[in-house]
Amino acid sequence: MTHWPYPRWIAHRGAGQLAPENTLAAFRLGATYGYRMFECDAKLSADGVVFLMHDATLERTTNGQGMGGDWPWHALSQLDAGGWHSRTYAGEAVPTLEALAQFCRANGHLLNIEIKPTPGSEAATGEAVARLAKRLWAGERVPPLLTSFKPEALAAAQQTAPELPRGLLIDTLWTGWFEKAQALACVAVVAHYALWDAATVAQVHNAGMRCLSYTVNDDSAAQHLLDLGTDGIITDRVDLLPPH
Repeated sequence: MTHWPYPRWIAHRGAGQLAPENTLAAFRLGATYGYRMFECDAKLSADGVVFLMHDATLERTTNGQGMGGDWPWHALSQLDAGGWHSRTYAGEAVPTLEALAQFCRANGHLLNIEIKPTPGSEAATGEAVARLAKRLWAGERVPPLLTSFKPEALAAAQQTAPELPRGLLIDTLWTGWFEKAQALACVAVVAHYALWDAATVAQVHNAGMRCLSYTVNDDSAAQHLLDLGTDGIITDRVDLLPPH
């Protein structure tokens, strides 16, 4: 990917912490702050529907219990995914990736889809997300960026839809991370913001990849990353860090 079509500023899980994460309400709110690109987490229901949720379990962000990937979509769709956040969002539904795609496409927004498998379903989730994204964004000028901490999920996405851009997520500089990103033909490395320094940025850039950071919530950290020449900043603070 010689031309980088994505904006520098990316709203984490829709609107970070201002609305219930990974709900359509959060993405709508993030858009009101001027954000044009969002990050979301995608996983598989028991019957193969790609839905939005970060955790493997349901308790933190819904009124359900147990592993989200063990539930069929019909049951997941009945959960309250907003009441945990505030009364304002009580009754907000768990969305599908397809619903978010419709919102993004209708409004010209871009998306970073983190493939977030239920443990043990890495390849199946990577394949399903890539197949669905390929269909939903067919004909669009800018495709979604698929990322994951799980190389197995990215490998399955690569095999299923090699034309969709991929990024390797890392929370440490584990042995072989750079070689793995290259082997997966990644266009980006998405790292915890504290991992970036001048040498690591240069290493990634010299390999033709971009440097993205998560989760950046204060001015000083953001300015440091800008000074380093990184290419993307994922933030919760859509109210503090204007996407300009």
